[in-house]
Amino acid sequence: MPKVVDHQARRIQVADAVQKLVTEEGLDRVTVARTAATAGFSVGHVQHYFPTKDEMLLFTHERVVHKVLDRVSALGERATRQKLPIRDVVVEGLGEWLPVDPRRRSAHRVVLAFLGRTVDNPRLAGSHAETGRLIRSMLATAVHNGKECGEVPDATDPDLAALELHCLTEGLALQLGSEPDATGSRAALDLLAARVRAVFPGRCRQYG
Repeated sequence: MPKVVDHQARRIQVADAVQKLVTEEGLDRVTVARTAATAGFSVGHVQHYFPTKDEMLLFTHERVVHKVLDRVSALGERATRQKLPIRDVVVEGLGEWLPVDPRRRSAHRVVLAFLGRTVDNPRLAGSHAETGRLIRSMLATAVHNGKECGEVPDATDPDLAALELHCLTEGLALQLGSEPDATGSRAALDLLAARVRAVFPGRCRQYG
């Protein structure tokens, strides 16, 4: 029988190789040849799946984003099981975007590399904008749900609150990315938690 090739798995292997190179050496060092060597593929195989560097970066960025969103979804499921307030989920979820440990710093390096390429590539810019809209939509939903359970005051505008928390998180991520240290990471996480508590000051009535 002919060998069955899992094309999505191959694309993921290439994306993981791109992330490794971006994390360790920067985007300028990412070439098709170096990516192929890191992934254990031939140059032809990499070019088959990703004809250009920007396409490799786009898929790598999407993979990084999806992994973060998967972790955020898992937080929501854990919160339901443990009957945690929504604000705890929002704090942890936004914290996933801050480069405060090696895993999250690696993801942040990919996001920064991707952001730099959006200036001259409308397709990449569109993907970046869509990611931002998705994050703000999730935050706005959390704020709306917070109103329903008593954590958020009725007068709070969900869209404005979502924009505030998203902008704060992106700003903190950029600051930590340029000056990574334990003190700064702790301060950033504390500030993020304080601002989330300001949006979600009430006691959750969801679980009685």
